[in-house]
Amino acid sequence: MAVPKLLCDTKEMTRERWLECREHGPDGSIEYALGGSDVATVFGVNPWATPLGLYQSKKGLLKPDDSDNANRKQMGKLLEPVVAYWYGEKTGFQVIEDNGLYQHADYPYALANLDYRVSGKDGYGVLDCKTTSWRNAEAWADDAIPHQYELQVRFYMAVMDLEYADLACMWGFEADKEMAIRRVSRDRDIEAIIFERLGEFIERLQADNPPTMADVNPELAMKDLARIYGASQSGLPTVEFGKKHERALRRIAALQEDKTELDRQVRENEKEATALSVKIAEMMGTHEHGVLETAADKLLVEFISKSRRGVDSSLLKKSHPAIYDSVLKTTQSRKIKVAIQAV
Repeated sequence: MAVPKLLCDTKEMTRERWLECREHGPDGSIEYALGGSDVATVFGVNPWATPLGLYQSKKGLLKPDDSDNANRKQMGKLLEPVVAYWYGEKTGFQVIEDNGLYQHADYPYALANLDYRVSGKDGYGVLDCKTTSWRNAEAWADDAIPHQYELQVRFYMAVMDLEYADLACMWGFEADKEMAIRRVSRDRDIEAIIFERLGEFIERLQADNPPTMADVNPELAMKDLARIYGASQSGLPTVEFGKKHERALRRIAALQEDKTELDRQVRENEKEATALSVKIAEMMGTHEHGVLETAADKLLVEFISKSRRGVDSSLLKKSHPAIYDSVLKTTQSRKIKVAIQAV
């Protein structure tokens, strides 16, 4: 048996102290640590983070950014006890809250901070509680398990030396219909692959060898690169690209030129449609629906009033300038643009 080491109890910790323990252990003796939520990122299947972003964070070069999913994380944390309760009701297993921070017996960098453990007919296991919206419930259809969560609980099983993990996910108020419970049994072959990849990531950290953005979702990669590099700096020398980048640069230029033309065509189409709509609107008056029947089909016309509430920024700035200044949010963006200039 590879009995895990209990490093500390996290129940009464502040978030800051919890983060310190998770990153370097309670006594700061772990140079680099990886937790369950890091595994999917190392494998490049985390929809919120990239391997390079994780590397930068572990090196202390980049602060974690939860701005996109902070509310989602907070809601998930608040609902964990609810999910755990219904899991116990549906399975009959005993749910045991576990606030320990555990260390793998053989891999000191591997730390696990569980949601819960469970005790049932199959002995002790891991319970990981998830929540999602009904829009994402399909990810759990037909006994499916999102890959990032499977990697996470396989990591937990390895650290805790347990033979099964249950994932419980809710997306509504009807636990009998809007909740999925999935069992993941321990597989030491898969486990070996996971820890081989994690070990390689630790070696990268130790060797100051950052990963690339290869195979990362492009939108996520661009967003993380903007976080990593920050704002552009004027006055720096021009970057010279080699021949191997010519194809990509020409393709970007072509695609951007196509988009410019398509945008122009959209504006022209909207302008023509608006001009043709004048007579139709005169005919409709205050009516919401109209129809033109032909031998082949019907042309259905809608002219429905819609309203949207929004802040009148001009009035707010004029009437309450201090409030206006306090709610202003500065956002930065950087986008690659390629233009072809004749020599």
